[in-house]
This record gives sequence, C-alpha cells and structure tokens, in this order.
Amino acid sequence: MAYVIVEPCINTKDTACVNVCPVDCIHPKKDEGEFEKVDQLFIDPDTCIDCGACVPECPVSAIFPEPDVADNMKSYIAKNRDYFKK
Repeated sequence: MAYVIVEPCINTKDTACVNVCPVDCIHPKKDEGEFEKVDQLFIDPDTCIDCGACVPECPVSAIFPEPDVADNMKSYIAKNRDYFKK
C-alpha cells in the first residue's frame, strides 16, 4: 500500500507534505524543473513507507492511503504511479 495524492492538490501544490516525508517520495519539489510544468504533486508508490506523516500536513486534504481513495478519484492512483515511470 502507498499513499496517493488526488484532485484537491491540482493547482495547489502546497509542499508542506514534501517537507515532512522521511523518505523523500513526494515530487516534484519546488526546486525541481518539473514543479512548474505539472498541476499537482505525486507520491512514489515504490518509495512510500506508508507512515502517513504527509496526511495532516496537506492543507487541502488531498492525500489518502490507496485503499481509501474514493471511487471517483481512483484514476489518481495510476497518475501518481505513472509520474515516476518516466
């Protein structure tokens, strides 16, 4: 299981979650070239350790454990995963 960032993050990209992640699995960071090009942040499912530290830091409640992602947001599971397959 991994955490997933869903629709409320679009055009918000608050990086408070990035700052608390102990394994550096949330990208892009503000200093990465991709930051301005994408509409949201993403969690690498292969690096995420399911600690949940990011959840309370998200000001728009956009981070969920994968099994808890609402049906209408399920496409974001693949969107997060696919971001890291580039």
